[in-house]
Amino acid sequence: MPDNKRYRVIQWATGNVGSRALKTIIEHPQMDLVGLLVTSDAKNGKDAGELCGLDYEVGVKATKSVDEIVAMDADAVSYMPAYTNFDDVCRLLASGKNIVTPRGEFLHPAAMDPEKRALVEAACKEGGTSIHASGSSPGFISEALPLPLLAQQRRLDCFTINEYADMTSRDSYDMIFNMMGYGRSPGQFNDGMMQHVKHDFSGSLIMLAESMGITLDDITVEGEMGVANSDKEIAAGTIPAGTVAALRITVNGIHKGKPLLRFRAHWFCSTDIGKDDWGIEDNVSGWLVRVEGDTPMDVRITYPVALEDYAAFTPGLTAHRPVNAIPAVCEAAPGIRTTLDLPHIAPKF
Repeated sequence: MPDNKRYRVIQWATGNVGSRALKTIIEHPQMDLVGLLVTSDAKNGKDAGELCGLDYEVGVKATKSVDEIVAMDADAVSYMPAYTNFDDVCRLLASGKNIVTPRGEFLHPAAMDPEKRALVEAACKEGGTSIHASGSSPGFISEALPLPLLAQQRRLDCFTINEYADMTSRDSYDMIFNMMGYGRSPGQFNDGMMQHVKHDFSGSLIMLAESMGITLDDITVEGEMGVANSDKEIAAGTIPAGTVAALRITVNGIHKGKPLLRFRAHWFCSTDIGKDDWGIEDNVSGWLVRVEGDTPMDVRITYPVALEDYAAFTPGLTAHRPVNAIPAVCEAAPGIRTTLDLPHIAPKF
């Protein structure tokens, strides 16, 4: 990829992650923002600089019109909506625009719905374009970091990505108590939640297996609940003793009858749940990657950021890697491109 080449980029959506991506594109030394898609009347027509918190205008006005965006001359779209619209994705690809996105639907073609995969691949062929999905999780922690750790092994017994999210500061009653089910009596685990996590991480597990020349026999998912031993006050309310205070969802990549690759999410409102093997006693958000093999490793990643700074910090975890991947994706062969297909993603400052 030539260091002096410039890329014309469109930002699609300006939520927390999209707004961070927008600012990053504007400030990137190899990128020119040429378009901005928004979904609200309040943002329509506003300058991109205003919508990402800059104190100057950049001369690109937001539009709600998908037709306008598709008609623009651009190399890439940073596609970051709350929900994927496959019709829009295919129109962008067919019009000659490459796509980077944190949307988990595009992590690996083998994990996609066959009909949607065929539509996306046809659009890539028509436009001579590629699409690549990455973010923080899935993405960095489930693909970019595991590959060099696996490169140290000649025997792998199990590779586990433990993700930890402290939910105590989330000040949303609806999300904590209604959507996620904290504070309820333990019962059957929410199957929809399990399937959502399985869907998001299956592509990464398939890719890791592929990198080692292995085909997974199956991908399974299971959910567990941790019950509060005592009342716990959190930002959204009270978790009473005897009710759900923590959730664990494990996505297993099965090989030869046992889990070989695992992604395991721990979302907790209390550490006092009597689950010593969950590893949440430190009350710290982040990741613990455990490699069991002939070169065993534990890699712990936490965030040296004050709690009051999290809202400003966390969008970059998801937004930065896709933006940094734009040059590689633009230069890639047409199709749904995985982490294995691309060179190492590095920032250009």
